[in-house]
Amino acid sequence: MKIKLAILEKDTNYLNRIVIAFNTRYADKLEIYSFTSYEVALESLASSKIDVLVANEGFDVDVKKLPQKCGFAYLVDSPDIDNVKEQRAICKFQKADLIYRQILSIYSEKAENMSKMKMTEDGSKVITFSSPCGGTGTSSVAAACAVNFAKKGKKVLYFNLEPFGSSDNFFNAEGQFDMSDIIYALKSAKANLALKLESCVKQDSTGVYFFSATKVALDMQELHMDDIKRLLSELQLMGGYEYVILDVPFGVDKTMLSIYALSQHLVIVGDGSEVSNTKIQRAYNALTIIEQNTGEPIVNNIGIIYNKFSNKTGNLLENVIEAKTLGGSPRYEHATQKQVIEQLSILGTYDELM
Repeated sequence: MKIKLAILEKDTNYLNRIVIAFNTRYADKLEIYSFTSYEVALESLASSKIDVLVANEGFDVDVKKLPQKCGFAYLVDSPDIDNVKEQRAICKFQKADLIYRQILSIYSEKAENMSKMKMTEDGSKVITFSSPCGGTGTSSVAAACAVNFAKKGKKVLYFNLEPFGSSDNFFNAEGQFDMSDIIYALKSAKANLALKLESCVKQDSTGVYFFSATKVALDMQELHMDDIKRLLSELQLMGGYEYVILDVPFGVDKTMLSIYALSQHLVIVGDGSEVSNTKIQRAYNALTIIEQNTGEPIVNNIGIIYNKFSNKTGNLLENVIEAKTLGGSPRYEHATQKQVIEQLSILGTYDELM
């Protein structure tokens, strides 16, 4: 299924360039109709069943005459303009990828009752990183795993579900949408979620895909287990990700237990200290009891990574619990966050997770 996109533009040079760009990059996702005449475009909207119309702001478009399921936005010259004539605005002078994502977002808001666009036939492998210990660098280890997989040519999404966490600490890319937009789509049920996710996802220079943090941390409190399950289900369909790396707070509530059960691997991060090892041992024992009582498969999928490990004071838990040791890394003194991620990503720690 392709989105039928109509572009109404007076500048024929720009119109030709954007049509070529979209046809080159998104021939399998977009069906393009281009117009320079408002009257001709309006006549074609219904007969061609156009999904989204974008028009130069020089046209005075009567949105009441547009088909009910046709999304709309004005094309403007400035990136600082969000609305024109009480309608959504898209800056025409930006990367085609960013324009495409905004078009997806517009389409998704009109497509709530339409069938989902399945992007892949194969589900993603979900790997969850968490820790009952504070300060062990779980997020850094998870982000480095995503970078490691991306370096190996895998399509990987890093997804931070911590209440106060932020993917933007590790990855950076252009784009105006973030997790707040995704949560709103979930709660309002006014959008095709798969398309909303695709319009919001960004890609870092390392190749890792991610979602920027919510505008306000409290927005993350709106996510419940049913929401997370739906998100994971949609992610497995929408973008053909081979791996989804989840970065979550540790817990034994229903939400966290469901996430662990949905994961192919649960990676617990510690530092080998006495305090860290005690907490991991207690957490492992708790999960063992829960598995025995519920039948949910969890403990057999647990692996441990020792981060910031000291050969002088650190100890492994290999003879204490049955969880497998996946690897470890030392503390990198005086290194930036980016340098730490790079160093962690080149280790063989993640090989057994692939």
